[in-house]
Parts: sequence; C-alpha cells; structure tokens
Amino acid sequence: MRLSLAAPNVRRMTPIHWQRLENAVIAAGVIVATVTLDYAWWWLIALFLVFDLSALGYVASTRAGAFFYNAVHSYWAPAILGTIALVADVRWAGLVALAWAFHVAVDRAIGYGLKHADHFGHTHLGWIGKHREQQVEEVP
Repeated sequence: MRLSLAAPNVRRMTPIHWQRLENAVIAAGVIVATVTLDYAWWWLIALFLVFDLSALGYVASTRAGAFFYNAVHSYWAPAILGTIALVADVRWAGLVALAWAFHVAVDRAIGYGLKHADHFGHTHLGWIGKHREQQVEEVP
C-alpha cells in the first residue's frame, strides 16, 4: 500500500500560485515594516495608484507600454531606493520605497504580472481581464 500526502480533489500549487502567495506575504511584510518604522500606514494606500502612471506608455505602443510598466513594476527600483534611504538616512525615500514595493507585491498577488509586449492583458502570471478565459491552465 502506497501512502500519499496529497489530499484528493485539492488543486496543486503551480509556480504561478507560489509567486502570487509569495507576493501576498511580501505585501504583508511591507505593511509591518511601514508601521514598525513609524510611517503612517495610509501612505501605502495614498501612493498606490501613482505607480500605475507607467501604463501611460501604452499610449505610444504596446511595446513601449510593456517596457515602462515592467520597469516600474519590478522590485529593482524600490530596492535601490530603500538602500539609499537606509544608507543616507533619507526617510521620504524609505516611505516611497515601501509604497512602491507594496504596489508591486499587491499587483502580483492579485495576478497582475510583468507584461508581454504583445498585449496589455498578457502577463508572466497568465492572462488578465476578459482574455483570461483564453488561458488554458495545465495542472499536472
């Protein structure tokens, strides 16, 4: 008799599910860091949509839009800004870095990934919006 730790009828976690979960945890960690560092928590909400201005690149083309969106919706810039905040003791930079990282984490947690250049709805986490039905999810 073979023992299985997998529960029947339980959906398997795909790499996409793991990335979404990971980013939800990052978002929670950013909230804790924000409060612990004595920033007002509401700044995370107040600054949230500022980072979506990068989507204005889509006015030029889908390729330009994906480039600007991905440049802003990656962790590299908040990491650099956060490092500057810590090293130079610049509090406003720390707040912006936390708000930026929070935005990226929440976006990824709810399924808004980095964009492919072919369509706004095509992300590294799958399709979003009305095109999501086109996506065929493979579960081993």
